[in-house]
Amino acid sequence: MKLKLTLWLLGVMLKRALRRKPRFREQLERMRGLDWGIATEDLSIARHYRMTPNRISTGKGLPVDLDIELRFRDQVTALKVLKKPTQQAFLDGMMNGNVRLVGDSADMNKLQKLLKYL
Repeated sequence: MKLKLTLWLLGVMLKRALRRKPRFREQLERMRGLDWGIATEDLSIARHYRMTPNRISTGKGLPVDLDIELRFRDQVTALKVLKKPTQQAFLDGMMNGNVRLVGDSADMNKLQKLLKYL
């Protein structure tokens, strides 16, 4: 339940940043949008985010056309990494097998740059 709420709140924060933070909007315009998602490995909890310079939409599940997906081994691991989303935390998680990146790692770098402005 905590992970579902956290992912929903992330969507609210993204939408708020688009409205209120010009640096966030500028970075998103440079990227020309990004579609990404977060899920547990068994897909019991999954949420996706579609971001364009004009709009951010979010929904349950992981569509197949996402640019990048972050898959976590379980809910506890996801919450632990998402509470302190540093690059080192993601790298450590990938090395331990707790985090799996589906998609291009360059998109992950774009996402991390964008999330700095939240």
